Amino acid sequence: MANTPQAKKRIRRNAVRAEVNGARVSRIRTFVKKVESALESGDKSAAESALKAMQPELARGVAKGVVHKNTAARKFSRLTKRLTALG
Repeated sequence: MANTPQAKKRIRRNAVRAEVNGARVSRIRTFVKKVESALESGDKSAAESALKAMQPELARGVAKGVVHKNTAARKFSRLTKRLTALG
């Protein structure tokens, strides 16, 4: 258990950051799922709009440090590839 005031404060800050970051990752996952469900249904226009909405969310996740840059690039690349294959 933390004894110093600094360590106690760090525990409080970590808890708050974990909550915020968890919400961010959850939001990104929701956007990705929207794209995947549109792709599976075969609706190209819905998939395109969902992909356009997902891209800035992924980029924001990278900027905030909750998603690795290469992970975001890989997700975007694979979903874009599936979208082009749909047409």
